[in-house]
Amino acid sequence: MTSLTEIFWLFLIIIALQPMLRQKILNSARQRLIARLEKTRGSRVILLVHRQETMSFLGVPIFRYIDVNDSEQVLRAIHLTDPEVPLDIIMHTPGGLVLASMQIARAIHRHPGKTTVFVPHYAMSGGTLIALAADEIVMCEDAVLGPVDPQLGQFPAASLLRAVARKPLHAIDDNTLILADQAEKAIWQIREDVRKFLSDTMAPEKADELARLMSEGTWTHDHPISFEEAGHLGLPVMSDMPKEVLELMELFPQPVRQQPAVEYLPAPRKFDHPR
Repeated sequence: MTSLTEIFWLFLIIIALQPMLRQKILNSARQRLIARLEKTRGSRVILLVHRQETMSFLGVPIFRYIDVNDSEQVLRAIHLTDPEVPLDIIMHTPGGLVLASMQIARAIHRHPGKTTVFVPHYAMSGGTLIALAADEIVMCEDAVLGPVDPQLGQFPAASLLRAVARKPLHAIDDNTLILADQAEKAIWQIREDVRKFLSDTMAPEKADELARLMSEGTWTHDHPISFEEAGHLGLPVMSDMPKEVLELMELFPQPVRQQPAVEYLPAPRKFDHPR
């Protein structure tokens, strides 16, 4: 009986430690791959990856985004990097706080060495703002960026201004007028920063035009800007994605669902020539 009890408790300990061990193995694999990529490119590699996470007991989704803690960590990594060393930022994010995103973007823009943002899948909103501050954006051909028009709570700033402009002043309450004033300032602030970022890689007139297009509500906030569209807009995009970047993304697995939505054999599939 004692032996069975010991085996039972040993089993529970192994089950409890398994997630920690799995995470430690993943972290070690990431560090090795980051070191390999840094050695290959002679750069500082910084990852900014946000996954939707699920609480193990209640199954409630937790959405991660760019926050002040992220900006503190990224700025710390940049400060630990010699000015001449290139920066490679790998991003997978839905966006986040303007404050945090702008801090990172300005730090990247100020860095004397070459700065490259890699977007293997998507970098929306604040992620795009950071990408616009880089010298070069490397995207997979199916990856997307997004507009950087500011949002005030649940409302797009540009839509607030348009709604106010369509009504007589006496029909608008004070709260809406205050929001409209904040919306106008928010758009101006984002537009001016984006214009400064883009002026390094394009003519001032083109930078101003594109800054307005990206910040003034031309599209819905979740509009996916494809690799081709980004190129047509004049953004400095390339598609030569290093294989190490895609391998790194494999080491940030999405929490496993009880029933996977996508299944395939995880091996290269080549065309079989008929004999």
